Amino acid sequence: MSARIKQLVAAPGGRRTKWLVLAAWILLLVALGPLAGKLGDVEDTGPNAFLPRSAESAELNTQLEKFRGDPEDEVMPAVAVYSVPDGAMTDAGRQKAEADVRAFAPYVAAGERVTPPVPSDDGGALMTLVPITDEEDLTDTIEDVRDVAADGAPPGVDVEVGGPAASLADSVAVFDSLDATLMLATLAVVTVLLLITYRSPVLWLFPVLAVGFAAVLTQAATYLLAKHASLPVDPQAAGILMVLVFGVGTDYALLLIARYREELHRHEDRHEAMQLALRRCFPAILASAATIAVGLSCLYFADISSSRSLGLVGAVGAVCAFLALVTVLPALLVIVGRWVFWPFVPRYGTPVHGHRTVWSRIGAAVARRPRWSWLMSLGVTALLVFGVVGMDFGLKQSELFQDKPESVVAQERISAHYPSGASDPADIVTNADAKDAVRAAVGKVDGVAGVTDGDTTGDLAALRVTLDDEPDSDAAKDTIDDLRTAVGEVEGADALVGGTTAEALDTQRAADRDLRVVVPIVLLVVFLVLIGLLRALVAPLVLLATAVLSNVAALGASYLLFDHVFDFAAVDWSIPLMGFVFLTALGIDYNIFLMTRVREEVALHGHAKGVLTGLTSTGGVITSAGIVLAATFSVFAGLPLVTMAQMGVLVGVGVLLDTFLIRTVMVPALALDLGKWTWWPGALFRQETRRAPAAADTAAGLPEADRVRA
Repeated sequence: MSARIKQLVAAPGGRRTKWLVLAAWILLLVALGPLAGKLGDVEDTGPNAFLPRSAESAELNTQLEKFRGDPEDEVMPAVAVYSVPDGAMTDAGRQKAEADVRAFAPYVAAGERVTPPVPSDDGGALMTLVPITDEEDLTDTIEDVRDVAADGAPPGVDVEVGGPAASLADSVAVFDSLDATLMLATLAVVTVLLLITYRSPVLWLFPVLAVGFAAVLTQAATYLLAKHASLPVDPQAAGILMVLVFGVGTDYALLLIARYREELHRHEDRHEAMQLALRRCFPAILASAATIAVGLSCLYFADISSSRSLGLVGAVGAVCAFLALVTVLPALLVIVGRWVFWPFVPRYGTPVHGHRTVWSRIGAAVARRPRWSWLMSLGVTALLVFGVVGMDFGLKQSELFQDKPESVVAQERISAHYPSGASDPADIVTNADAKDAVRAAVGKVDGVAGVTDGDTTGDLAALRVTLDDEPDSDAAKDTIDDLRTAVGEVEGADALVGGTTAEALDTQRAADRDLRVVVPIVLLVVFLVLIGLLRALVAPLVLLATAVLSNVAALGASYLLFDHVFDFAAVDWSIPLMGFVFLTALGIDYNIFLMTRVREEVALHGHAKGVLTGLTSTGGVITSAGIVLAATFSVFAGLPLVTMAQMGVLVGVGVLLDTFLIRTVMVPALALDLGKWTWWPGALFRQETRRAPAAADTAAGLPEADRVRA
């Protein structure tokens, strides 16, 4: 880094620029604040928001738009189901269902009508379809329909409203409260942990303020990119975004403040202390932000739209967190002075560490038997890896929520009394002149309960296919494959098969494809970032290998929690890829923080002492950062959506594993065991080759008692 760049980096801590930096940020927030509140306006909640871009079901949804004069007038069925747990439907139940047909009329889409109650073959249920417009107030409409259905329900008759419209409304209701819930919970967790970390009634406020600046910038930037550069944003990505910014931003704050505190012990002038602190930790923070941003950006190559959205939005958040934490936080800390650390104010001329820390003891233990240490840690992670054996994948619609919403209960009632696919048929769009041939081909497919004609527009025609099996079951997915084969053989039909079951099947296959394509790309770009940072090949390979091992171990440990603690039915298809990308991008941060400090110390003191000094110096701050990041993502575990809960648990477990085992034991032990070859073939390797023999160097890095034994 040139002297000019160093000067610019250190500017926020300078005498003249600190106020300018703060003023610039305040003006920026005033200008961008209104835009930050508009992020919800650009969120994609359309039918293809969570589907693979290349999926046949997504193409069908696009074709279905041609059947509507106005894209906002999409008609979705709600299904009111009246059932008796045991026995036949009562007269009072039939009268209630018939009366509700008239009561539902005000909520029906223009040109549509409520179907009369359809009795089940076993006589224990009635089902009424209520076609509703997919509009902005869908949630309110479904709530009104449910109020009508529940009002005056006869004793002994269960009434629930489900179907695609109700399922969508239940999902929207979850996401509507997601942002506020996540923000408040994350803020509370970060505040508590910062209070514990700093034991100061004041200092914790400044990282939170800096992260707040980053959050506003992130939301405004995301909104502008979504509006003017087609950045995909869905509700799930928008919710995770703020947790990512809080977690990553707080990590950077912890690293900077820890280094600033060290320099305040060595320098009387706080401006000089901040300039040195920022210069010395800037490469690690920059490499961390680059790793996260580039790693998450690799999800651009994913086929599933929601994965692309989360990756690109997360990259924006990492960049904004970096910009805020290396500018506004240094300016704030220098402005307020040393008293912000009260009651543990770092005094000039006092020792940085007044006593031997737990990290120096851990370093000494690892240094005594480095090979045994990394083999032991390898054995622990290998045991956790076995947790992935026999892992079940694929959540059904009824398993997506920790607490069953009414739409899921309604589907269970329908499945118990009707063909399971009755409430959510598959869709087919074909050329109109081939409709009869397609209908005939569909009727011959095993697993099809019935076929009905849909709308016709121009040269296209739609069919609706009721399946025998539950929409998200494996049997229904097999039927979709058979349907696609059958209609594909109809000459000139150009038929597409979609619907809920087809979407689940396409997503499952795309998730497998994305895992095989995206993971190697992520590993390659992270490897290149590490080479640029550490100026070596061996150290980046070691860090990457430990990251892969840690990720798989985290997935195995998380599955044990999913199965035995949270009682989740299976693992969502998206979790392995999303977990791997997030853990590689976030988890390797701690090794970056460690190894950049180690590299700095090795250049001064030699390899062994540099490794131990780096571990001792960064141990406390990296551990605090890991706990903060794991705790912020653990907020997801309490959310009603199982997918997000699994994501939070996996990232939390992975970060803790990286913090307490990989970074603390495995990486330092491997570095000590490899010796100077850790830095091959860079300049540091050549410098170490010219140093004293390795044995003397190793002894120099040990505590006095251990040095004598060495």
